[in-house]
Amino acid sequence: MMLTEFLSLLCLGLCLGYEDEKNERLPKPFFSALPSSVVESKSNVTLKCWSTFQNATFRLGKLNNTGSEEQLKSAENNVELLLTDLEPKDAGKYFCTYKTTASQGWAESEHLQLVVTGGDENLGTLSSKQDSRIIFITVFSCLSMFLSFFSIFLIYRCVQYDSADGESTRRSSHSNFPNQEATDLSKPERTSLSAEDSEGNTRALCEAAYASY
Repeated sequence: MMLTEFLSLLCLGLCLGYEDEKNERLPKPFFSALPSSVVESKSNVTLKCWSTFQNATFRLGKLNNTGSEEQLKSAENNVELLLTDLEPKDAGKYFCTYKTTASQGWAESEHLQLVVTGGDENLGTLSSKQDSRIIFITVFSCLSMFLSFFSIFLIYRCVQYDSADGESTRRSSHSNFPNQEATDLSKPERTSLSAEDSEGNTRALCEAAYASY
């Protein structure tokens, strides 16, 4: 009788111990990104998850994105997941969970924040710089063309003025030579000053136009 009770109690204790072992909470796995959790666009990164138990089943992926989740089994105590050609949209929080054959639930790691730099931001900055350069070249070209046309116009007007002035001088000298002498004698000072001022202003304008062209 006593032997039967002893065997019953022993079996009960073993069963309860086995249930406690199954329901025991697993420790959190370790989760990291190699070579770093901050990477540039188009680069690669390796997510590594490991636990203190062997022959475990692991799940790795991006938080709130079931399409990126991968389930891996390993005879050792760790697994690796390679992410290639990363883009800014791949940035975010990643997780790692695992379970053993003796456990019923999954143990989840701390979330890993993956940062992907470059990409659209750099392209936008480059495009903005190119647009500014194009605008500057366009404005400079238009201004140069305007100054060139203005200089040509001044030179043309100066040439016309010189031709007309020379022709008028020759005609006046032949037709009104006596009258001119009388006029020069009566108003020598005023005529001389007016002619000199007009001729000086015209020549100065023409010389500036030639120099700019």
